Amino acid sequence: MKKRDFLKSTAALGLTAMLPSSVWALSKNGRLRTAHIGVGNMGGNDLAAISSHELVDVVALCDVDSKALQTAKELHPKAATYKDYRVMLKEMKNDIDAVIVSTPDHTHAPASMMAMDLGKPVYCQKPLTHHVAEARAMRKMAKEKNLVTQMGIQVHSFYDYKLATLLIQSGIIGKVHTVRAWSPKNWGFNGPEPKGSDPVPANLDWNLWLGTSAERPYKEGYYHPANWRKLLDYGCGTLGDMGVHIFDTPYNALQLDVPMTIKNKCRKPTGFGFPENNTVTYTFPGTKYTGDTLKWVWYDGPGAPKKHKDLKLPNNEELPGQGAMFIGEKGRLLLPHFMQLPRHIVDGEYKELDLSIIKDQEAIGEPVRDYGPEGNKHYHQFVDACLGKDECSAPFDYSARLTETILLGVIAGRFPNKTLHWDTNTAQFSEPEANKFLDAPYRDF
Repeated sequence: MKKRDFLKSTAALGLTAMLPSSVWALSKNGRLRTAHIGVGNMGGNDLAAISSHELVDVVALCDVDSKALQTAKELHPKAATYKDYRVMLKEMKNDIDAVIVSTPDHTHAPASMMAMDLGKPVYCQKPLTHHVAEARAMRKMAKEKNLVTQMGIQVHSFYDYKLATLLIQSGIIGKVHTVRAWSPKNWGFNGPEPKGSDPVPANLDWNLWLGTSAERPYKEGYYHPANWRKLLDYGCGTLGDMGVHIFDTPYNALQLDVPMTIKNKCRKPTGFGFPENNTVTYTFPGTKYTGDTLKWVWYDGPGAPKKHKDLKLPNNEELPGQGAMFIGEKGRLLLPHFMQLPRHIVDGEYKELDLSIIKDQEAIGEPVRDYGPEGNKHYHQFVDACLGKDECSAPFDYSARLTETILLGVIAGRFPNKTLHWDTNTAQFSEPEANKFLDAPYRDF
């Protein structure tokens, strides 16, 4: 089925009668029955965090890797197991209340859209989708079906990030005109596409791992279980991995929408892997927290970020390994990634954080430096929202726009050093050659 046809058919089902989100998810006994698509690596972490909620019953597990599935089954022996999420959702649609999607990026939208089609709340790992068209479709369906949704950006619920948001919105550095963000991680690959094929491991269903993506021979060490993030067909590079986390707080604090222009300074495209080093410059329309426009520069890969006066720290200190710098009319705010307090800089000197400028003092919360309880907050918020006890802070209405922004930068990597112009109303670039990367056909599998 072509992706466009898939998205149209599932979106049409969103016009059914709407009920409050909690009604869709609430079990008769006041507990939440969850189904997990992808239970290895990050999926295993998601499973542990969701199941740590006292009102969760894990009833279904799905993974294309039988070893990962067996490990999860040992932890949840009562759960039914599947290797094909389509079979699981079809057979257990009346026995599950919410779905957690923790697969490689290219399967996020197909699995999430099918679950939402059944009226199920969805927690989906970041980035929300692999293509811009999918992000818009998921946002549309979640809204039309009135579903509880959450994207897996756990730090969104951490103290330091919420504090930075409140400080910026309280005017600690005035209106912000520039954000610079960085990660030296290298989810890029500058080498050639591998030739030939290797035997598929006995524990892996390669056809199901590929899913809707184009058919390709298996090569050991290139795809499953880890390196898929580096490759165009499956991941979104460093920008799609760490960028979502590090973009999130400035994007949320400044109440940004999608950008007007995007330019990626990187190597020429190879058609297989993402560039190892990217410098992506965005221009956003202004908000009440910014100037008339906002400039955003993202650096990734070995050696990132490049030196710039905006990033110079007092006492010639080194920058944190990853983070973001807000540059405003009255100073700068440094937000390290992660679990470190933001730092206020004025005239080249650190200033003590003045929390009294925050009007809603109850919103500040208490600083926590234990990743365990902090990490579970975002997941538990989703569970509680499904049970009608809370609201999600990163629903698809928000996270789809954040993901779209990220993906526009990824697409710009196909056109090095060329400024692309984005029209949010038509969801098209002014440069027609770039529009073919907004979507891709789905393979029948």
